[in-house]
Amino acid sequence: MSLPAIPRRVKIGDAAAFAGTTPRAVRHYHAIGLLAEPERGSDDRRRYGYDDMIRLLWIRKMADAGISLDAIRDGFEGATGIEQSLARLEESLASKAAAIESQRAAVHRLREVGSPLGLLSPLVSGRLRELPPGALRPADLDTLLVTERIFGPLGAAVQANRFIVLATHPELRAEEDRLAEAEAALDDTVSPGDPRIEDLAAQRCTHETALGAAIDGSGLDEALDDLLDQEDEHAGEEEGEERMSAMKAIGKMPYDFSPARLRYEERVIELLHPVDQDGDVPRTR
Repeated sequence: MSLPAIPRRVKIGDAAAFAGTTPRAVRHYHAIGLLAEPERGSDDRRRYGYDDMIRLLWIRKMADAGISLDAIRDGFEGATGIEQSLARLEESLASKAAAIESQRAAVHRLREVGSPLGLLSPLVSGRLRELPPGALRPADLDTLLVTERIFGPLGAAVQANRFIVLATHPELRAEEDRLAEAEAALDDTVSPGDPRIEDLAAQRCTHETALGAAIDGSGLDEALDDLLDQEDEHAGEEEGEERMSAMKAIGKMPYDFSPARLRYEERVIELLHPVDQDGDVPRTR
């Protein structure tokens, strides 16, 4: 069997095609001194020989591994900085691998749970996944999403107690809905001094007290304690995500509250957390 014609030198297009790159990339390697200019033929076009191709193939192998062109050049020149470059690359790749694994876990939870609840942290979704379909409302998920962003998974896991109780106590859910509707009515047509604000704030405090009692009697706090014992399993799951202080985060989350609604929210806080004569806020549950 006869061999195909074997060239002694090839043009840039053939060289690039064999190496799995483009003529433009090869020209760039020449421009930055990574690949020496080869001899040119009588037509003034570059001609690449065996040694040129070997160099080009190694360049492509290292570039495909994510090594920067500067680091590749340093490696060819025997510079000691190549080891530092490789160490940084390895750290970067490890970080990317962790991010990809985190994304895979989130997608897996989303498919397993079958609702946006799966996109919240395992600490939160794990507490709520056993609720019957429809028990957790979209607005509940929205609230948990915001809480997790501001206070982290632990804060949202604590808040999950509230939604478990609302889902399992119809009378408390009905009162929650009634209060939410009344709160939404505190729009710009209502004065911050309207006496209805004080009355509604007192009703909200009574409701919150009933919710707290239901949580205390349900054993949810104990269940949460068991989850917190496993907190280390989820440590670092949000590593790499930019975090900010709770107060800073609260100041960046917009709510279209009227002056009356703002006064109402302040009054609820004052009633739930009264300040004693010394100006201290007593400890609460």
